[in-house]
Amino acid sequence: MKTMKKFKMRLGKIALLLGVMMTFSATAFAHCDSYDGPVIQDAYKALEMKDVTYVMKWIAPEHETEIKQLFGKTIDLKNGDAKIYSIVEKHFLETLVRYHRETEGAPYTGLKPAGSTAPIVQMADNSIANKDVKRLLTALDKHIKTVVQEKYDKVMKLEKVKDNSVTEGRAYVAAYVDYTHTLEALETVLSHQSGHHH
Repeated sequence: MKTMKKFKMRLGKIALLLGVMMTFSATAFAHCDSYDGPVIQDAYKALEMKDVTYVMKWIAPEHETEIKQLFGKTIDLKNGDAKIYSIVEKHFLETLVRYHRETEGAPYTGLKPAGSTAPIVQMADNSIANKDVKRLLTALDKHIKTVVQEKYDKVMKLEKVKDNSVTEGRAYVAAYVDYTHTLEALETVLSHQSGHHH
């Protein structure tokens, strides 16, 4: 009983730390290719203000010249034919996002529609916009505890019958692997603060 209480307390601390890490890094790696993500939102702001500096932070120095040139061509066509501008604007957005993902070590898989971002990442963005992380931490803490508890309960249920047959044994092993890999994934996130979500 005491061990379980300590485990739950430690899990709570992990959830809080993971929540903080996700809050500060989510916009960097989780949804940079969606239309409601920060990269494209900054691109729209840059186009509206006719100021490329809003997007330069999202790319590596070696891509600055190309992005500046493409931005200039896009701006030049802004007041022209709407269909042509739409094509050029999309090319600019795609190039910008592709280069950003390259700097993060992730493949470019196309622009994603607004609303396709995971709810927890949307909450991370909201926590930054509202300068309040408490709601995110509460939701994340609850979610992690629920997931881990469910996986643990499944392992303990199957542990009782694991030696009854090969089928039941394999079901136990599958649940055990799922449970331990979940915890390993949490540890990986906590131990490695850099990288890109694939």
